[in-house]
Amino acid sequence: MSMLQFGVWGCYLISLGNFLSHAGLARQIGWFYAVQCIVSLFMPALVGFVADRWLEARRMLGICNLLVAIFFSAAAFYSINSVQIGFWPLFGLFACGTAFFMPAIGLSNAIIFKSLRKASVSPESVFPIIRLFGTLGFIAGMLAVNFARLQSSPYQLLLAAAIAGILVLYSLSLPATGLSDRPQNGMWFNALTLFRQTRTRIFLIFCIFVGVALQVTNSFGNVFISQFGSLEAFAGTWGAANANAIIAVSQISEAVCILLLPFCIRRFGIRNVILIAIAAWSLRFLFLALGDTGSGLWLLIASGIVYGIAFDFFNIAGNVYIDRAADSRSRAGTQGLFMAMSSGIGGTLGLVAAQTAANRLVFSAPSPQLRYEGWVDFWLMFALYALVLAVLFFIWIKRSSASGTSK
Repeated sequence: MSMLQFGVWGCYLISLGNFLSHAGLARQIGWFYAVQCIVSLFMPALVGFVADRWLEARRMLGICNLLVAIFFSAAAFYSINSVQIGFWPLFGLFACGTAFFMPAIGLSNAIIFKSLRKASVSPESVFPIIRLFGTLGFIAGMLAVNFARLQSSPYQLLLAAAIAGILVLYSLSLPATGLSDRPQNGMWFNALTLFRQTRTRIFLIFCIFVGVALQVTNSFGNVFISQFGSLEAFAGTWGAANANAIIAVSQISEAVCILLLPFCIRRFGIRNVILIAIAAWSLRFLFLALGDTGSGLWLLIASGIVYGIAFDFFNIAGNVYIDRAADSRSRAGTQGLFMAMSSGIGGTLGLVAAQTAANRLVFSAPSPQLRYEGWVDFWLMFALYALVLAVLFFIWIKRSSASGTSK
């Protein structure tokens, strides 16, 4: 289940920007990614409430993936059969599909946790292994799109729809989890009382600013690497034609870092681990600015390696940090608040900023060379942003430690 669910995501999340760029929608790439952040603010909680009260999770998972398959197929067929792809028809179909895909991730996690507890198996010991298979599914989806030469094609959405369709059938075989006796909607605004705590309030504000960086490379990384094919010096390089394969290093690194994280938290403390993550974001952007698909290919690979540190160390350590700050009665809502602050609000702001910068620096440039120079400035801008954020976070850690606040 985990492999299939994340396999759907892997088919389009990294390469969608490439397809949109070839479809003449380069200036709107950010909105397609931002809508994922926006629907994450309310759809998972809404669908989760329905699953808790009226439909058990496995049936709701099947319904969500059926709707994903329908809307993504419609988006693919519209694009395939259109002489000129319009923004609003494609965006509307994609947004509807995404609105049901994002809750499906939460539902699959709920099925895992409930099934493990029902079988008297510790979720803490087994869930990371199951989640690792999700990462492998994501990588498989990416590589399938890469080597099938679908990175710039709407057929990537059709492949995602096909896997979602398989998951609809597979969901029928999943174990029953039952309905909740006291369903809770888990809406994150129930946890807003955390803002009364100074330390937690500052951390959540930092979450918004760190969230700005979370989806920038997912949105524009493939477009950036693929554009080396338009430069004479790199036109024949392997990397220019296989951007997804290069970016897959990021997901492999993510899988490894999941295993390293418990040791790092024990050794350095949660806030220091988050500081390392913010610094890693700066390195990731810097390596992208300096890399290319020729002799600088190793820098693109290095950017993928540090991605695991940047993404996992922030998201998972952030989950642990906010869980410790939460009241025992509001932990679900608190996790939703963390996601709303980082991936929701921060991710949306980051994508709007990134799209604005890309339009000005890259997509308005009249030649491939000038577009490449614009990309360099684009990545350096975000590298500097993350570096400043890391310095501010370091200062906060030192000040709160000096005042006696625990790690």
